[in-house]
Formats: sequence, C-alpha cells, structure tokens
Amino acid sequence: MSAPVSAETTTDQPRRRGLQALRSQASAVPRQWLPGVVGYACLVIGLIDIACAVFPRLRLTRMHVWAGQLPGGTTTLAAAGTLMVGMLLVLLAHALRRRKRRAWRAVCVLLPIGAALHLLRWHQFGQAAISLALLAVMLVHQREFYAKADPRTRWRAVLNFVVLGTVSVLLGLVIVSVRWKAEVGDPSLFQRLEHVAYGLFGFEGPIHYTTDRVGDLVGYSLGALGLVTALTTAYLALRPEKPEPELTPEDELKVRELLARHGRRDSLGYFALRRDKSVLFSPTGKAAISYRVVSGVMLASGDPVGDVEAWPGAIKVFMTTAREHAWVPAVMGCSEVGGEVWTREAQLDALELGDEAIVDTATFSLSGRAMRNVRQMVKRIERNGYSCKVRRVGDLTLEEKRQIADAAARWRGTDTERGFSMALGRFGDAGDDECVVVTAHKAPEEGESGSGDDLKAVLHFVPWGEDGISLELMRRDREADPGLNELLIVAALQEVGAMGIRRVSLNFAMFRSALARGERIGAGPVLRAWRGLLVFLSRWFQIESLYKFNAKFQPTWEPRFLVYQHTRDLPRIGFAAMQAEAFITLGMPRFGRKRQRQGLMPAAPAELGKAA
Repeated sequence: MSAPVSAETTTDQPRRRGLQALRSQASAVPRQWLPGVVGYACLVIGLIDIACAVFPRLRLTRMHVWAGQLPGGTTTLAAAGTLMVGMLLVLLAHALRRRKRRAWRAVCVLLPIGAALHLLRWHQFGQAAISLALLAVMLVHQREFYAKADPRTRWRAVLNFVVLGTVSVLLGLVIVSVRWKAEVGDPSLFQRLEHVAYGLFGFEGPIHYTTDRVGDLVGYSLGALGLVTALTTAYLALRPEKPEPELTPEDELKVRELLARHGRRDSLGYFALRRDKSVLFSPTGKAAISYRVVSGVMLASGDPVGDVEAWPGAIKVFMTTAREHAWVPAVMGCSEVGGEVWTREAQLDALELGDEAIVDTATFSLSGRAMRNVRQMVKRIERNGYSCKVRRVGDLTLEEKRQIADAAARWRGTDTERGFSMALGRFGDAGDDECVVVTAHKAPEEGESGSGDDLKAVLHFVPWGEDGISLELMRRDREADPGLNELLIVAALQEVGAMGIRRVSLNFAMFRSALARGERIGAGPVLRAWRGLLVFLSRWFQIESLYKFNAKFQPTWEPRFLVYQHTRDLPRIGFAAMQAEAFITLGMPRFGRKRQRQGLMPAAPAELGKAA
C-alpha cells in the first residue's frame, strides 16, 4: 500500500518544476559578450603564433640555449607547425565570434597543439598557459557555441584561395626578408618573390643561406603557408554542398495559397515567390516568411505572408532559425503594422527606410494644375508616334513573352538582374499569368518599313490581392524619347480599372520624408544637411529622382521600415542588403565568367541545343 501524499507535496511539485524550468532557461540564455571575447582572444593568440614563427627570436630567453641543443629538424618543424596553427586560428576567429560549433571543435584541437609546439620550440610557458586557459574557458562554456554552419557555396573556396594566397605570399616575403643576414649574396626583390613562390609549392628557390638550419626553417615555413592555403581551399571546395536558398515547388504552392487568401494586405507579398528565397512557415501553416542569408544576415523582405494572427508563430520560427545559425536577423521594407508586430514579438527595433507610392485608379485624373506637367509630357510623347498596350501576362503569346523578356534584359545596362525585396526576377512564368504588363510601341515613321521591332519600353506589375498590382519592373530603350515612363504609368492607371484593379503600387522612394521636409521653409540645419547628403548620393543612386518621379502622380505615401536587432548590426545589414539587391556583387571578374543568355525567361529548347 502506497504512502499517502500530502497536499503540501502535491502543491509544491508544480512550483518546483516551474522554478527548474526557469533556471534551465536562464542558464540557456546566451552570454552576448563571451563569444566575442573568446574570438578576439583566439585571434590574438593566432597572431602571436604567426609572429613567433616569423620572428623566431621575438622573445629571447635563457631557454633558447637549452632549446638549441634539440635536433634542428625538431625545432624547425615546430616553428612551421606554429605558423600553421596561427594561420588557422586567425581564420577561425570570426566563426568563433559567431558561435559556430565547427569552429569551436577545430579551435579546441588547435589550442593544445599550439601550446605543445611553443613548449617544444621556444619554451614559452606563458604563451602555452594562455592557450590552455582559453581552451578551459571554451570547454566550460561549450554551450555558448551552438550555431550551425551557413549555406555553403563554391565561391568561398575561390575567395579563400585568393585572399589566403595573397596573405601567404606577403607573409612569406617577410619570412625571407627578415633573415637577410644569413643570405648568400644580395638577392633582389624579384628573386625573393621567386623564392617565396617556389617555397609555397614545396620546392627550393634561388636564394641560399649560410647555414642549413636557416634554409630548412625558411623552406618549412613557406611550405606550411602553402599547405594551409591548399588544405583550406580543398576543404571548402570538396565538402558536401548544401543547396542554395530556393523556393521548392511544395513551398511555392503553399505560399500561393496564402496569397490567394491574404494577398491584398501587403503589396510586397507576391515577391515572396522569388525562386532564390527560402520560406519558413508558422507551426499552423497559416503564415510564412521568405528570406535569404547574405553574409551572415538572415534577410527577410516585406511583411509575413498569411493570416495576421499567425504572424507571431512565423516570427518565432524565424528568430529561432536565426539563433540556431547565429545569423543577424533583419527585415527590409515591412509595413507599419508589420513593424509593430516584429518589434513586439521579437524585441527588435525599427527604422523608417522610405515610402511606397500608391495611386487609387478610381480617383486618378490628368486634369488639374498639379498634373499639368505630366499631361503635357504624355501628349507630346503620343504625338511622336508612341502608343501603349495594357494586358495580362497570360494573354501574351510565347513569342511576345520572349520578345519582352529579352528586350528588358537588353535595356538593363548591368550584368546582373537587380532586386530582392521589390523585384520578382523573372517574366512570363506559367504561374504568373495574373501579372500585368504595359508595353510602349512606336509607329514607324514615313519611309520606314513596319517589320522592325517597335517595342520601346515595358512595365511589369505583380498581383496585389484581387484588386491591386505592384510595380516590379520598369525598363525602356535608352534611345527612346524622354517621357516614355510617364506615358506607361498613365496608361496603366487609366486602363487597369477595367480589369478590376483599384490600387497601383509604384516605386519605393528611400528617405522620402527627409527629402520632403528638408526642402520646406523652416527646416533645421540637421535636416537640411541630411537632405544635402541624400541629394549628393543621388548622383549614384536614384534617391531624389525616384521620389520626384513618383510625386508627379499625386500618390498616397505608405511608410516602409527596416527592422533590426542591434544598432551595431546596421552597417552589416546595409552591406548584406546591397548584396541582395545586386548593387554589390562579389564573384569572379567578367573575363572569368561564363557568358549567360540575356533574358528573364528560360531558354527555348532550340536555343539550349545551340548553346550545347
């Protein structure tokens, strides 16, 4: 017969379980400062190892007399090993600061090896003690280093080879140059570089030394640099490659279902269907967040897709994924409602990026003094023989789709297709039949045949619910008459109403409010200085010109926000956003890239056969 359980015991058990859960959660909270301190300590130790290997008598001690009695090969190999350990510690320091688990494992192996090499070669007990102390800290706080690896790409191997190869050459030149007293003759700089090049591949160079021990030390050190470069590059190139961010057909179908029910809430929702984005769903499947990881930043765009009630669940999954990989979470271009939910659910901050121009087709008109300039420009361009067609993409023939896609790519002016948060990156796909395309055509002049290509400009809009469209692409022939873009937008605003479209989202104007307030009477010196900086930057980026262009159509301005975790992350987020939007491209130079077909549509089978 079991003993009776008192009421006090039964009531205390839930409380104790709750306290244990709170304690486990408190112990699981990451220490924000620890990975940074450990990473920088690893970097310092690596630099000291490199310095000791390059300058073997950096610290003269009495123990060098005893160390000199050891076999020369032993101490020489120890110096080369210390150089390799130092290089690897420097390479792993950044990943250690980002809490990467694999970097933690590698550093835990390298630190005791480095300490043993220091004791063997130089008998520097202090350096060995520091390395072992850092190892102890890392072992005690191993739970702080939990992050998974980033998505892999072969470009990292190329980047590692170029950067580390350059560092190895420069460091090898230092190794050769600091031992000039032991050189035979007076070798030139070119001979030193030649000796370094040969040494990195394990061969003997043109420089000779007065003692074999110095020659062996230089040779082993250069060989160690070459070996580190080769091994790290081979590892990055041959490791199993994880797929790049992509929208799987199953995920695309789920996102389209969410857009069909909730797509009218956000004008940027359709851009979640970009094929180079990954998607995370809420536990209920009623909301989704599309994102891409760029330079360690988990970059989402727009508001979550789906039911607003399910947004917190999707945001929790997003933040959990970012925490597991130690990625920096950020959201570009979310609405005011989306910013409020993000900041409330994820404890993030928000910064106003600019405004989105939205025009109501039911109230739009060219009449009135405010529209005088647009009206005159449209009439003038029409008198020059231009006309417009407004159609659904599904109504185009395959030849028309291909003609428009190729023309848009030809007018692009850059090697890469720009856009991430407000661009679809494709045209004429089978699933995008509800998109709207506006094309401008010019009638042939007298004496010209009408068989030529009359396409001069194109606008491409993606669906925004059932009664809205959002501008995705605006391209024109650079030789066409000015004012053609105004004609296209006016034609779209006047004719899409017959398709049941009431709302049209035009371009996004960055820092629109600062430009508008800065030019008003009474603006303060700080605001005027900020506006002056934006006007200056407009020489390279379409900041002021895009704002003024949108303002011509008397839109309603809807603010858009950048959501971020820490202020210190803003430069990193900005760099990642520039990469995502393809304003900054990191890759092989133009002469090293394969020539790609110019177009936003996949090549036809016949063209693929020609390419093969």
